[in-house]
Amino acid sequence: MNQFDVVVVGGGLIGMLSARELRQAGLSVAIIERNEAGRESSWAGGGILSPLYPWRYTDAVTVLARRSQQVYPALVDSIQQQSGIDPQLQRSGLLVLDTDERQQAQSWAMKWDVSLEVVGTAERLHKIEAGLAEAQSEGLWFPDVAQVRNPRLAQSLKKSIVKQGVKLFESSPVEHLIIKNNTVQGVQVAAGAIYAPKIVIAGGAWSAGLLAETGLELPVKPIRGQMILFKAEPGIVSRIVLSQDRYVIPRRDGRVLVGSTLEDVGFEKQTTEQAKDELCAEAIRLIPDLEQYPVEHHWAGLRPATPEGIPYICNHPKISGLFINTGHYRNGVVLGPASCQLLRSLVLGESPEIDPAPYAISLN
Repeated sequence: MNQFDVVVVGGGLIGMLSARELRQAGLSVAIIERNEAGRESSWAGGGILSPLYPWRYTDAVTVLARRSQQVYPALVDSIQQQSGIDPQLQRSGLLVLDTDERQQAQSWAMKWDVSLEVVGTAERLHKIEAGLAEAQSEGLWFPDVAQVRNPRLAQSLKKSIVKQGVKLFESSPVEHLIIKNNTVQGVQVAAGAIYAPKIVIAGGAWSAGLLAETGLELPVKPIRGQMILFKAEPGIVSRIVLSQDRYVIPRRDGRVLVGSTLEDVGFEKQTTEQAKDELCAEAIRLIPDLEQYPVEHHWAGLRPATPEGIPYICNHPKISGLFINTGHYRNGVVLGPASCQLLRSLVLGESPEIDPAPYAISLN
């Protein structure tokens, strides 16, 4: 019989980081993943360690982001040493070319002690990013924003937690939760029951479906994001560039990632030529030299969206032993470490460093 202290349902970045935190606390932990760990939205995103247009979010999101940004260097160093896989953490800086919200951005940066330069000349702008189109002349420069190569982060994290003793069940969709007397006891998969007195639902866009049987209508839904990757050369672009909700991200090997669309199409992951063409056109508008290079990959992922972009990190309001860590939308990578530290505190009954109230489920 498979018996653990905690079962985490969902093997994405949030699920794996949750399992890591709980395993480091000395618990026996299993992850149940419907497909392959780390291959859904964790794989599909851009790996920017900042929310896009961060001043548009509530303080609840910024609190998690700032905490995660502080711990990322040590986290990446630790899992790299354990796995031998480098997630390629690098400080590229973020250059935002939309300046109509300059005042809001400045107020936000001052409140949270974030380094921000308002760039008002083309000369300065192109000194920051030489690859920009000549037509660009102003922007908002966040020099401290970093990135990770999220597929490599997922691979590194997966290998490291398995080495630490986390049991990983892949290609094992959960058929239903095992609940008796409003207390969770385990999960049922095709191969049989897996028992634990504590279950964490970290299934991303699929979390609402998993929780529906408990009578909880969790407002988390999938939003498709399509992305492309140019096979370029180092130096074509050196900064993360954001404009009109589209971003260009330079990778260490010269490849350039461009994303992403936001499409409310349910669980449809099919890519479209229209989106590919739009992303190509936007990338070349921003960085003209990209026109010389081929698009190597085009893919899509499903982001778990919530009404205000605030994830749910909490106890289930009615089922004892059932916990939730989901709904990170486009910010799973940057919010992940702090979210999972909070989740760990809740599962262990510890006093959390972050106020859990904003991330709880309201039944009102």
